Amino acid sequence: MRRRSISTATALAVLFSSAALVAGTAGPAAADSAKVLSVKSVGDLVVDGTHQRVYVSDPADGKIVVTDYTGTVKATLTGLPGVTGLALSADSGQVYAAVKDTGRIVSVETGTYTQTASYDLTGADAPAGLEIVDGRLWFGYGSRIGSLDVSGAEPLVRLDQNAGADFSGAAPLLGADPAAPGVLVAGAGGRLAVYDVSAEGAALRVQGSMDTGVKQLDLTPDGTQVLTSWDGSGYGYGFPAYSTTSLEEVASYPTEAYPNAIAVAPDGTVAGGSFSWYAPDVHIHRAGDPKPARQYEFPNTGNSSGGDTLVPGALAWAPDSSRVFAVSENSYGTFTLRALTDPAKELPALTVSAPTSAERAQKLTVTGKLTSKTALPAGTALKVTRTDVESPSGKALPAAGTKADGTFSFTDTPPAGGRVTYKVAYAGDATHAPASGSDAVQVSRKAPTLTLNRNGNVYTYGTDVSFTAHLGTTYKNRVVEIYANPYGSDRPNRLLKKAQVNSQGNLSATVDMTRDTVVTAVFAGDARYASKTAKSTAYAKAKVSVGVTRHYKTGKIGSTTYSYFRKSTDPLFTTTMNYYSGRKQRFELEVYHQGTWYASTSEYFALGTDGRSAVRLEAPGESGIRARMRSSYVNGSSGDNVNSTAHTAWKYFTFTN
Repeated sequence: MRRRSISTATALAVLFSSAALVAGTAGPAAADSAKVLSVKSVGDLVVDGTHQRVYVSDPADGKIVVTDYTGTVKATLTGLPGVTGLALSADSGQVYAAVKDTGRIVSVETGTYTQTASYDLTGADAPAGLEIVDGRLWFGYGSRIGSLDVSGAEPLVRLDQNAGADFSGAAPLLGADPAAPGVLVAGAGGRLAVYDVSAEGAALRVQGSMDTGVKQLDLTPDGTQVLTSWDGSGYGYGFPAYSTTSLEEVASYPTEAYPNAIAVAPDGTVAGGSFSWYAPDVHIHRAGDPKPARQYEFPNTGNSSGGDTLVPGALAWAPDSSRVFAVSENSYGTFTLRALTDPAKELPALTVSAPTSAERAQKLTVTGKLTSKTALPAGTALKVTRTDVESPSGKALPAAGTKADGTFSFTDTPPAGGRVTYKVAYAGDATHAPASGSDAVQVSRKAPTLTLNRNGNVYTYGTDVSFTAHLGTTYKNRVVEIYANPYGSDRPNRLLKKAQVNSQGNLSATVDMTRDTVVTAVFAGDARYASKTAKSTAYAKAKVSVGVTRHYKTGKIGSTTYSYFRKSTDPLFTTTMNYYSGRKQRFELEVYHQGTWYASTSEYFALGTDGRSAVRLEAPGESGIRARMRSSYVNGSSGDNVNSTAHTAWKYFTFTN
């Protein structure tokens, strides 16, 4: 069991404007980190959650610095003059960078940090901002917007896609969110525009003028609001949120300093950054709450009287919302990232070429060539094997022989549909090593129907839930597999049932819902019907309860039951929760004052391995105080995301003489 204590006098400071915690036997916690970056400037930063890396572009030095989450440098990518905007592909496999001085966008493979492509944007002067929407790259250049589509055989660049919006000579800043398909926001100077980019081009939804220049912008995950950093021009400072349908202001997050960055987390939490020597630099807001839940003030690492300042636009969230990354600069111009066989034989080359597609039960021709440094004689024998759904281990076909130039061909009539692979193998000889090659043809099959119920349902912890897969018409195979993949890395995807469906085409399996779970039904296909997969994600609330001890009695005040404590007694609240490594409970305290409950403090405390966490509230030393508390598991904020959010009921207590 983990134990903590909270000072009651401090916790009740909602009445006196501040709150703080007194630590008991504290366990280790994730700490803020700061490491100096070897850069001359900062253009943009993007976070790769899959590999836990942070990419920082340095336009002045023409490079990208790659760090881990602690700021330790893992790679430096050079030769990118003016590199500014960065964007991460949906699968975290590529980082794209707008190289301003060469008018290009380059892609970098995230596993090896190697450049994989360079795309010419002829006609797009000095591309800067970069965003990905539905797999397509959008960039700002000059006073215009362009796009780059690399999904086809050749890259496709489209320029001048403003659709009537005027950005007053400045390269527009862009904003998007992977959870909001088809939505792109752009802003520069005093202009802001929202686009629908679900089709090939950009369709302007709405545009408008702001009271001041847009310095950075971001889109909420639901795509309904665009947030900007706004200096107010005499009307106050803050981070307003505008409707993406009307550009009417629908929310605001005020600050007392000069705003210069904005970033919205995948869970909707807002991080606003401001330029300030003597006040907080990063402000964290819950969605819609104008009062910051937390603020960070950078220390002074230079020689000025004030602290380090936030670089404009240098805020980015980790995809799991666990961290926000910021880059600060001190008076020396130093930047800091805050929170990465047979060697004697010739080796012949054997190529095989099959048609891309074919009709089942129709003849096709496969060709190829066997070459080597020392030519092989005509008639060299080649072994041919066909692999398909009816012959998964392969079926030998008549051997093929080479011609004098090494070429060969053979015909076959595939009896089964789906992916059919033809493998051709040369056995080798005294001076040549074995060689083989293969190619596959997609032979036509019908598409089956496969469905799975319960998608999106939320259940109480421990509920036994029956998931039913339904399979439509097929040829021979009537077997369906049902898998359960609970959230969390400690439990692998598990086969629940593999069996033939019943006469109605149904197969059911039961899941004990102790975690959020992805259930998958799989039909492997047969000779005439293609394979099919259906998925259903269901959610399990955490199991959380809280007990109150050290009170001398219980009684009612009005219709509410209270625990009564002596004013010199420390209440003890013990939370019990289903355990997961690194899990924390959220302890929430409110105080009753003049007819209203006021939020006093909210803090996360780690669970022991027994799933319990005890918090001691220090006695206030005075009577008449009424308060209440509850414990919660909050998905994504309690240290993990394997369960759905759950709260205990409020526990009410009071102090007497």
